[in-house]
Parts: sequence; C-alpha cells; structure tokens
Amino acid sequence: MPNTIEEYIESLPEGKKEYFIKLRSIIKKNLPKGFEETFQYNMIGYVVPKKLYPAGYHVTPELALPFLHIASQKNGLALYHMGIYADPKLLKWFQTEYPKHAKTKLDMGKSCIRFKKLDDIPWKLIGELLQKMGPKDWIELYEANRNGKKPREDNAKNIKAKKVSSKKRNLNR
Repeated sequence: MPNTIEEYIESLPEGKKEYFIKLRSIIKKNLPKGFEETFQYNMIGYVVPKKLYPAGYHVTPELALPFLHIASQKNGLALYHMGIYADPKLLKWFQTEYPKHAKTKLDMGKSCIRFKKLDDIPWKLIGELLQKMGPKDWIELYEANRNGKKPREDNAKNIKAKKVSSKKRNLNR
C-alpha cells in the first residue's frame, strides 16, 4: 500500500499512469493558489491547509480541510470534488457543460466524477472547474453547509465572473 504521492504514482498500472499524471498536472496548473497537495485517504488530495483554516475537517479536526482528491480505480480514474457536492449551482454548471466537452455520458456520484474511457477525459472542462473555487470560497461554502445555511446567493454570478477571468488568464499564458 503506497504511503506517499510518489509511491502512489509508481504503483499505477501503465495503461492509467500517463492519464493520471496528466490529470494531476491539470489540477496543479488550474487549482487556485492556497490549496496544498497531500496524500490522504490513500489518494492524492488537495486541501485547505491548517494555517488557512485551523479548525480542520470537522469529522477529523487534526486533518486539513479536504477539497479535491484523485484516484485510480479498477475501471478508470476518479476525481472527487467536494465543492461540486456542496454547491448546487456549480454542480448544475458542470452537468450542463460536460456534454459539450465529452463524448461519453457523465458518470458521477455526489462528489465523485468517474472517467472510465480515459481517452475521453474532458481536460479543458476539468481545468475550468478547478478555477471556479479558491480556498476562501471553499471555506465559506463548507461552513455555510455545516451550519445548515444555503450557499451565497451571488455564487452563480461568481462562477460566471471567474469563467471570464480564467479566459483572460489563459490568453496571457
């Protein structure tokens, strides 16, 4: 059983390794600053570090607040995005956009997006999804959900605004 990011990647089967490495690269390129890469729950994860959110994860307060994880599964790859689970507007945006970027039907659970056909992973859409929520946004949404409050009403506007700013950012690359 791997105990580090490097061991995890080395343990991947050759048919999945290159796709997994590309997924990790897309995440690292597009995830807003402030998240920290870690090895958690036997997966590579991206968390809000304790220095930004000392309360940690309410179920296990000694752990940093989880946001995103990636894993190799028996039938493909999986991306676990807690923000998509917690924000119905972001989920709706993703579900609407997915068919525009992939030939296969969207296969997802509450936070898990499964990719069984590795050649049909919508890389650009994943990059856009990752740019939509930074650590402060996630903390606010996490706390609102924990306290039984609805997400900010202006969140849909923020999603559109971040889409525009990400386009501008991509033009400058």
